Amino acid sequence: MTSAEGLRLLPFRGLRYAPERVGSLTAVTSPPYDVVVRPEGVRHLETADPYNIVRLILPHAADPATRHRKAADTLRDWRAEGVLTQDAEPALYVYEQRAGAVLQRGLIGALCLDGPVLPHEDVIPEVVEDRAALMRAAAANFEPLLLSYRGRNGANGATAVIERTVAGGPPLLATTTEDGFTHRLWAVTDPGDLAAVDHDLSRRQALIADGHHRWATYRRLYEQRPGATADSPWASGLVLLVDTARYPLQVRAIHRVLPHLPTAKALTDLAGAFRARTLRGGLSAALRTLDETPGTAFVLAGGRETFHLLDRPDPGLLDRAIRRDRPEEWRRLDATVLHSVLLDEVWRIPDHPSDISYLHHAEAAVEQAARHGGTAVLMRATSEETVRQLAEMGVTMPRKSTSFGPKPATGLVLRTLDDDN
Repeated sequence: MTSAEGLRLLPFRGLRYAPERVGSLTAVTSPPYDVVVRPEGVRHLETADPYNIVRLILPHAADPATRHRKAADTLRDWRAEGVLTQDAEPALYVYEQRAGAVLQRGLIGALCLDGPVLPHEDVIPEVVEDRAALMRAAAANFEPLLLSYRGRNGANGATAVIERTVAGGPPLLATTTEDGFTHRLWAVTDPGDLAAVDHDLSRRQALIADGHHRWATYRRLYEQRPGATADSPWASGLVLLVDTARYPLQVRAIHRVLPHLPTAKALTDLAGAFRARTLRGGLSAALRTLDETPGTAFVLAGGRETFHLLDRPDPGLLDRAIRRDRPEEWRRLDATVLHSVLLDEVWRIPDHPSDISYLHHAEAAVEQAARHGGTAVLMRATSEETVRQLAEMGVTMPRKSTSFGPKPATGLVLRTLDDDN
């Protein structure tokens, strides 16, 4: 696949829930598959409505092949029953998320895979293979990944199309999810608007904010598709593109849980590698102290009442443990120090799912650590500017270094790959 100079976002015929066939749109939506806290989160969503999208993105069965076939069968049945119906004509979709002072708007479409899309994290091959097998079996993109780009003039181009569309008429759908976000969706079908978007994006590059595994999955599906051409539906993938010059993303940390490492042992094994201090005042106070601490720092938590601040790492240890063939900005990242120094050198914990869990919410991380008698490592977020700077250098960060949002809700619009899009 050759690389295009800019981005190409193609309209498609969205597959959407028929409101009259489900309890509510809220009851059938889900967070992205990798944010759902399993298995509790899956059970909660499954009981919300028999047609909740989680049955497609996280089907459960005895083995992977059965899971993927189950999702494909469920999708086919829901379409046959009229639960999911396809829009009559191809469109780009303006998508708005709002909660309090937070407002995010962007465009959902099928992004050509040969465009300039910058990753900033590595992926786990096994996860990519599993998601590829699921999408291949179902011939569908179930949920858009989140990409950011920098527009330069909101008075024209894609951003202007978004603003005109929002002001021009009622949305196709509107719903409020459990997290308090209101979601609205409009279809853009006017040829002039589509041309304006295409012209604007043809000069842009995108940063993957959330969804590295899905982007790698799209590319894997195309590469493995016999006879697929640049015009094939498999040569593009479902994304949400947000102009962060207009709508800055929120950036949050992703925390680690080490279920087999008790906090007492974690502290003992430091042996002077970091300064460790006990914190008082609970989780909120611990996170506040972490944010205010200069240099590299983490909070260890073994339960709701036990918090320890780690800072002032041994410079000699940092120099020995962290690879030198990367920019200094990368070598100073908290995630780099955590994985290269603490996990690899001090605690010697392999980066396997059974040994490390990644959670987006500090409260959930602390609770999980307490339940397993392990340790939560609470992190700080990395700024979008730092992420973009490293990505433009071609340098990937340690995976799960940071979390961008708000993330698009799953279930508002799907994309099929076996129909004329």
